[in-house]
Amino acid sequence: MTPAPAELHALLTLRFTPGLGPRRTEALRRHFGSAEAALAAPLTALQDVPGLDAKSLAALSSAQAREQAQAELGKARQAGVTLLGRGLPGYPPALEALADPPTVLWVRGELPDFPAVPRAIGIVGTRSASPHALSLTRRLAADLARAGVVVVSGLARGVDTAAHAACVEAGGVSVGVLGSAVNHIYPSENVPLARRLTLVSEYPLGTGPAQHHFPTRNRLIAALTAGTVVVEGEPKSGSLITATHALDCGRTVFAVPGRAGDPRAAGPHRLLREGAVLTETAADILGELGWGEAPATPLPDLSPEQARVYAALNTPGTLDDLHVTTGLALPDLQTALVMLQLRGLAEEVGGRWVRR
Repeated sequence: MTPAPAELHALLTLRFTPGLGPRRTEALRRHFGSAEAALAAPLTALQDVPGLDAKSLAALSSAQAREQAQAELGKARQAGVTLLGRGLPGYPPALEALADPPTVLWVRGELPDFPAVPRAIGIVGTRSASPHALSLTRRLAADLARAGVVVVSGLARGVDTAAHAACVEAGGVSVGVLGSAVNHIYPSENVPLARRLTLVSEYPLGTGPAQHHFPTRNRLIAALTAGTVVVEGEPKSGSLITATHALDCGRTVFAVPGRAGDPRAAGPHRLLREGAVLTETAADILGELGWGEAPATPLPDLSPEQARVYAALNTPGTLDDLHVTTGLALPDLQTALVMLQLRGLAEEVGGRWVRR
């Protein structure tokens, strides 16, 4: 296997140096022209870099970070994980929209292109999503996948899981941005799903999930996409943090309206009041971004009555709602709903019928 370039080793060394975050590391790289040159610079030259304190300067002269970087490169080769350093080929230009792009990314799988304006959409929401939200998320993700849009999310339970799974099942590409290492999948029940995704993290191999990692990783979801869709989430949830990062990056925020009074709908409703794009279908997203129309979703092999009901379920409704919308006699409507339910295409939730 080809040895890692010296600049990648140098960037990784700076990543492991205590007291140096992405901003200080980038200041060093720009001041000296490269991370390798920064590590070779004498103390007198390092003192000219703004923002470096005595502790950081002392750490730069230590061999510990260099050894840790070398060990990490070996682990990555053994695990089949790619390391991408800022300023080096393969590093996503989209991340430059951030004030503090990661110095190094860990990637498992084939990373799609993420130019400055990527053809990608983030879909985020609460872990305790309603059945209606999960159904809508699956439809959004599948239709975006069929339109050639990369779906990005955080591999969490609920909305994230539904978005990833529906995207890959529709033949699309989905990227999971983790709050842990790419070889430490959380939650563990998503290990099989993770094998079907490209995984991205800014954390070294073996790093487990931690509460403070998740708000940090949300900024990557926002930056890697042209827009973020918030399906459900409370006003102080991680989903709303992602939306804030999206605005900071100059991206578009989309929000799905929910039931009035449902705490899970409070976040999207706040975003809608603040100017987010009201979103119910993939066409809303594609049209807003000028990406054309969504391809027609292929219908399963249904009887005429079932097809009429399935089309009506584009908007969830009660039995009475569907009776009016479809014009079917009540016994025929009930039979069609039962058949759709048996085929896993519809379900009744809280008195309303929704697509699955």
